[in-house]
Amino acid sequence: MKLLNYAASLLGLAATVSGLGQKASLTFSPMKGAIQLSGGKMTPQIILDSADWAGVIRTANDLSHDFGRITGINATVLTMGSSKGPQPTIKSGNPVIIAGTIGKSSLIDSMISSKKIDVSKVKGQWEAFMSQVVQDPMTGVASALVIAGSDKRGSIYGMYDVSEQMGVSPWYWWADVAPQTKEAVYAMPMTKVQASPTVKFRGLFINDEQPALTNWVNKNYPMGKYGPGFNAPFYENVFELLLRLRANYLWPAEWNSMFNVDDPKNEATADMYGIFMGTSHTEPLMRATKEQSLFLNGVWSWSTNEQNVTDFMRAGAKRAQPYEGVYTMGMRGLGDTASPTLNASSLQQIIQVEQQILRDTFNTTDLSNIPQMWCLYKEVGTYFQQGLSVPEDITLLWADDNWGNNQRLPLTNETSRSGGAGVYYHFDYVGAPRNYKWINTIQLTKTWEQMHLAYQRQARTIWIVNVGDLKTLEQPISHWFDMAYDMTMFQTPESTSDWLQMWATREFGAKVADATASIMSTYGMLAARRKYELMDPTIYSNLNYNESAYVLGQWQDLASQAQTVYDSLPKAAQPSFFEMVWQPVTSGYTLYQIYITAGLNNAYAEQRRTSANVLAQNTLQAFAEDATITKMYHTLLGGKWNHILDQTHFGYDWFQQPERNTAPSLGYVQETEIGLAGNMGVSVEASNGSIPGDSTYNVANSDPTLNLPAIDTYGPNRWIDIYSRGTGAFTFNVSTGASYVKATPSTGTVKADGKSDVRVIISVDWSKAPAGSSSLLMNVTSSDDYGSYNMPTIMLPVNNTKVPSGFHGFVESDGHISIEAEHTTKNTSTKAVSYGVIPSYGRTLSGVTLFPVTADSQTAPDGPMLQYSMYVFTKTLANITVYTSPSLNTIPARPLAYAISVDDGKPSTVYLTPTYTLGALPTAWNTAVSNAVWQNTTSAAVTPGAHTLNLWALEPGVVFQKIVVDMGGVRPSYLGPPESMIV
Repeated sequence: MKLLNYAASLLGLAATVSGLGQKASLTFSPMKGAIQLSGGKMTPQIILDSADWAGVIRTANDLSHDFGRITGINATVLTMGSSKGPQPTIKSGNPVIIAGTIGKSSLIDSMISSKKIDVSKVKGQWEAFMSQVVQDPMTGVASALVIAGSDKRGSIYGMYDVSEQMGVSPWYWWADVAPQTKEAVYAMPMTKVQASPTVKFRGLFINDEQPALTNWVNKNYPMGKYGPGFNAPFYENVFELLLRLRANYLWPAEWNSMFNVDDPKNEATADMYGIFMGTSHTEPLMRATKEQSLFLNGVWSWSTNEQNVTDFMRAGAKRAQPYEGVYTMGMRGLGDTASPTLNASSLQQIIQVEQQILRDTFNTTDLSNIPQMWCLYKEVGTYFQQGLSVPEDITLLWADDNWGNNQRLPLTNETSRSGGAGVYYHFDYVGAPRNYKWINTIQLTKTWEQMHLAYQRQARTIWIVNVGDLKTLEQPISHWFDMAYDMTMFQTPESTSDWLQMWATREFGAKVADATASIMSTYGMLAARRKYELMDPTIYSNLNYNESAYVLGQWQDLASQAQTVYDSLPKAAQPSFFEMVWQPVTSGYTLYQIYITAGLNNAYAEQRRTSANVLAQNTLQAFAEDATITKMYHTLLGGKWNHILDQTHFGYDWFQQPERNTAPSLGYVQETEIGLAGNMGVSVEASNGSIPGDSTYNVANSDPTLNLPAIDTYGPNRWIDIYSRGTGAFTFNVSTGASYVKATPSTGTVKADGKSDVRVIISVDWSKAPAGSSSLLMNVTSSDDYGSYNMPTIMLPVNNTKVPSGFHGFVESDGHISIEAEHTTKNTSTKAVSYGVIPSYGRTLSGVTLFPVTADSQTAPDGPMLQYSMYVFTKTLANITVYTSPSLNTIPARPLAYAISVDDGKPSTVYLTPTYTLGALPTAWNTAVSNAVWQNTTSAAVTPGAHTLNLWALEPGVVFQKIVVDMGGVRPSYLGPPESMIV
């Protein structure tokens, strides 16, 4: 591993982009009608009404410092009082920004009255703002940039919009993104109107925060009375980040903390900043899980302790009443578990009691203005499906399956509910089949696909995402909140690619944006193929399709690209790139090195290769490098983020985290003794056998021959491995027995050092090979003897077959045809429905799905169809496996399904999942989310010649990734065979 070069010279960062897709209103060079806001020796002045919201005035101070970060001089913040006493002096000649809230700022209201600004498009709206260059906005000011917010957060977002456009990333503190400095900043002569966010409540959930975040908090903040110091100074950084990301909602750290108890200032601080507080799905009426254990009189049981539980929840509502919040309704068991005593009937009663508590607390009979939500998580969904009636003014918060697949979304008859609907989503999880909480493994295109579906299905009131420790998930968090804020910018499958480009430009500069966006797009695919915590040495095949080598090569290339970009950056930009790009990429590569090398070691030890010992050492070296990367992260910037990578990630043997990182099991051979079959060993592609000699994979006394898979015109070359199994060097020779078959190299020397194994590539000159099918026996000889065994021989089937010159499509090779779903021969649509490609999606290339996602159910053969031309050489009953994303039935009455046929055959309907009920998960779900695909197989008879494979998605939400047609030759692998040749 190449360690980072921190000695790169400090260079200026490239120009920024506007707020990731939002309309630009600033520029960095003079233009007609623009006013200069900062630059040179100018001191910007930010003027507010002292009667405005405290959070608005606080944000103005952030904007003041942001000007200093960009042009070197902080702005001066001036608050004008409503009294007739002395007012702050506005210095002529210095730029002016006037910011405030409509109806709360006399400065803004005066300009509205005098018709100097028109706020009709934002007045009365939720969290909207407008900004405009105004001439003579107030006495003593010739011109100013005016920011008018419809409410508290509208004003806050308007000021942070200026910060981000200037070049201050929302992640300047949490990810150490260097400000993109400018000589000057100008406000363009235009009116910018930012409408209300497309999702009303946009939040994150800090969860599963031990060990990493908790250890970091314990290092940086004083311990509280009851545990870790999740206090107001900690949360101030969280609140600011949320607001800069245009979010407004938080579920605070849960497992060993109590937001309102750990620091009595927490709730008031959140309210001042402008954050709606909530609690998780298992914490009704603003009482934390830990409070249930410490402060409840009696047990957390409705059936046996109803009055005390009611009083306990009443106290939570009363405590939170002065502040903005979203109240969690319902009830679950203690500590994120199902309660054995709850059912649909008792939950109905509980919700009625909770709503009465809120009526009493707020002294109202109308709860429509009191935000409430009921999260249908796990067993709670079952109660809903059993007929539980939920009051209209409660938001139904639909939960994903903890792995990024929405379980249920609003039905047509549910979209008119006054409380609306939302989504609880996961970027982090503790539970089956395996925790995933180390570092970022989120594929942004998958998030887009699922949340685009949710948005179109009217789940628009609440979006909240479980982000674990928060740190290390910077990129998917940004993507999440940008979608939630303005989903109109994310209406096409290509929108994620566009967003990545803008994100990379904002964080690291335009010069490296293309490369960085490409790196992170590829990273999302590689990391999401299988969560790191689910990896082991057996996942990727060492024998078939060169799969493990191919996958490790992808990671190696990606790590090299990340290193190249890192080395090109100015020193100021390197820490943020290290945190958000270099570390996840390099750590991912290192983890794959460990597991794939260990897998080879295990296989080679079975074959008694001397090189098994070298691979064991390589595995341990990579294991040490993983620890080195962690130390680099923890010592970065003087140890600012020490402990953030404390999460263990090697050695899982059940769903829960291991207590200590443990390397995978390794095999060693005795290097001081020669093998019983001599010094030379021979193995072939697709076999664990080793000759000369006996093993569980071959019995050499009766048959000293190993069989290679057939080589054919439209497939890859084959390989033979020759290696040391003893103490002395030897010379080998491979005789193919036919002039048209070439072995490269055909001869060589292998030493006993474990580092000189030779992979011999077998290729065919097809112009000289006999037509049709044949086979030949190859000899592998050694300068050494073979012990008591015979000379190794290898059987090679050769298929010299041709397709007709006029055929265009996929061709059978190695007994199969493998197809990426995107590569259709023909793609038909109807007037209302068509297929679209989601790029950089899934495990190998892309996803293909129906649009619009609100379309009705489709039928076969009349609906939109994907067709694939293929040429087959084998007469057989072919097994056709379709790889689809592990999506779930968000409309229970319309289960996800596809139809498939070959040629004019009758379409067969295939349901992606077995039947299941909401609150449970389908059979094989563990396997599907672990592998990141559903795989369903049907059969069809094929004969030699051209055929057409027809495929129909019968429901929106079915996302095709890959199709494999098995004529009997498919061998085990994780990703399936690589795509077949197209002629």
